[in-house]
Amino acid sequence: MPAVTVRNIPDATHRALRLRAAQAGRSTEAEIRYILEEAVQLDDMPADAAGKKIGLGTMIHQMAMKYGGFDLELPVRNQEPPRHAVFE
Repeated sequence: MPAVTVRNIPDATHRALRLRAAQAGRSTEAEIRYILEEAVQLDDMPADAAGKKIGLGTMIHQMAMKYGGFDLELPVRNQEPPRHAVFE
């Protein structure tokens, strides 16, 4: 798991983090992890009309449909059965 070092945190901020951690029954390090995890949760992910978070594929589909969709022509695959490798 990666480690991050944050330098030059103001004393008042560090004290507030230690206090917040103690109130939550966590170490300062665990509290900082908690804060970071909360900050990057799926809150910024788009949601559908029902409020359910949507994934990237759904988001791309919705964007395409907004402009009338698109047709994707896939190349025809080779219909020959695979041949075994010959090593000489």
